[in-house]
Amino acid sequence: MVASHRTAESVPTPSRRRGAVLERAILDAALEQLGTVGWNGLTMEGVAVAARTGKAAVYRRWPSKQELVADALRSALPGLEAVPDLGGVRDDLLWLCLRVRDAMFSRSGCALRSVIHECDPADAESFRAVILGGLVGPTVAMLRQVIVRGAERGEVRPDAADGHLVDVIPAMMMYRTKVYGSEWADGEIEELIDRVMVPLLRPTGT
Repeated sequence: MVASHRTAESVPTPSRRRGAVLERAILDAALEQLGTVGWNGLTMEGVAVAARTGKAAVYRRWPSKQELVADALRSALPGLEAVPDLGGVRDDLLWLCLRVRDAMFSRSGCALRSVIHECDPADAESFRAVILGGLVGPTVAMLRQVIVRGAERGEVRPDAADGHLVDVIPAMMMYRTKVYGSEWADGEIEELIDRVMVPLLRPTGT
């Protein structure tokens, strides 16, 4: 048998991750853990194992589970684009709602829903800014844009954007997702728009 003459250079050695690369691996592991074991099942030790690093490396960057999860959510929540003008409020709302639905059921969206559904009030308060700034706030702002544009076309009553109507879609989607586990199929979203939002927005007398 011929002896192997593999040199040290030919033997792959694992690279040691540092800095931003390691931090990204830890944040990704936290998101993955939220999607699989949920907020209650997530531990700093479990995140370290999933990220293939030591527990000390996690605690050195994030002293608490809440801080780690908040940063993981901030780093991954998908940005929502401006709503294109499709020529009518119904189609504009449908476009927006489908994007919000997709964001809610993305990996980061599933992680966010795990936090919303499982956290006790004290923990939930620490995520308020992340939830409002990352998903709810941008959604409400774009809904207001769609409603104002519809009012300018004359298909929405002028005072609609000033009241609570901009909260209806986010509230309904969160409620149905949390209480009934609805995944919001396309047809359900169309029904929400056609049977709830369009009648609420319609100018008086039409």
